[in-house]
Amino acid sequence: MNDSPGWASPGSAPSDGKETAIPRPSEPRDGSGPTGQWSPEQPPPGQWSPPSNPGSGPGTRPPAPGWGGGPQRQGWAGPPPAAKPGVIPLRPLSLGEILDGSVSALRAHWRTALGFSLAVSVITQIAVILMQRYLLPEPTSVDPNATGAEALRQATDSARSTLISLAPATLVTMIATLFTASIITVVISRSVLGRPTTLSDAWAEARPRILPLLGLTVLVPLIMAAIMAVGIGPGLLLGSEAGAALAFLGFAAACVAMLWLNVSFALAAPALMLERQSIVAALRRSAKLVRGAWWRTFGVLALTWLLTFLLTFLVSIPFGIIAVIVDGTDVSEFLNGTAPSFGWSFLIVTGIGEVIVSTLIYPFVAGVMALLYVDQRIRREALDLDLARAAGLPGYGADAPRS
Repeated sequence: MNDSPGWASPGSAPSDGKETAIPRPSEPRDGSGPTGQWSPEQPPPGQWSPPSNPGSGPGTRPPAPGWGGGPQRQGWAGPPPAAKPGVIPLRPLSLGEILDGSVSALRAHWRTALGFSLAVSVITQIAVILMQRYLLPEPTSVDPNATGAEALRQATDSARSTLISLAPATLVTMIATLFTASIITVVISRSVLGRPTTLSDAWAEARPRILPLLGLTVLVPLIMAAIMAVGIGPGLLLGSEAGAALAFLGFAAACVAMLWLNVSFALAAPALMLERQSIVAALRRSAKLVRGAWWRTFGVLALTWLLTFLLTFLVSIPFGIIAVIVDGTDVSEFLNGTAPSFGWSFLIVTGIGEVIVSTLIYPFVAGVMALLYVDQRIRREALDLDLARAAGLPGYGADAPRS
């Protein structure tokens, strides 16, 4: 999007080759004479006088009551409100404005955003249900009365079975999130400028960035896995009590490092989409934008994930209860450790709940990430001025100086 004003990264040259940042002298009002010269008609010398007091002279109204009896000024009302061509005001955003801006953008473009998210969620959930029914192995049963080495073996087998069962669904969900995030980022970029957008327009802009976004989505988890392997690997290789303690300390240190990197790289996807950055450049760009605002970024992300967890809980629990009742699954199977066998009715009902959750969560989280990126650029790079120019607001033309 370097060709659209406002989203180009700092230091990039204008796409049309014009030096728009250099102020030009204005043309004369009557259209004659060279620009920047004195008018040929000058007042005679020695006849200038200081301006008269507007409050003196016959027939003048007495001054209005106020501070010192002087004329009333409008400066006491505070600064004027920021321009708002789209879903957010063009100034540094508060937490509530970021969350509200994401919801407002989804409401304003619900056909594009929620319609696409619904289609992706339905396809994703159908694929997950079919994999759970035909491809994935049955869950391993755990004997609650087992002790010692047998209990450890059963717990290991159960964990391995769970990871194998979650891997395909996680991969499909990651791809679905990728496609949704690419479309929603474009929708948010248009919504900030107050411009309408259609699904075909959003897809035309997002399509060239799908493969780099996929690479970014794969690279970040690989970095996290490498950090965890480095943290717990030495302790596991020792294999003694000291090794277990070392593995625990390494696990704690790896968790801290992973959390720090996840927050630092949170804005990489919007930078990759909107600035047309490469994968590595997008990671560096995100780290630069988050630097100095890590805790604020962490707070916004934490609240966002808390809201998504609450929404998931409020929707999934009722659908899970209904699915158990409709499927006729015995509750005792959950309590005695045996793996319950779910039928089609259970998978379909829970799948409907997952579709509802995914349709709302995918675009909301992507919108928050995009607006958080916009907010950080406004705070660090005065992006609000570029966006106001791109939106065509009066007083923000190419000749307007940057503050």
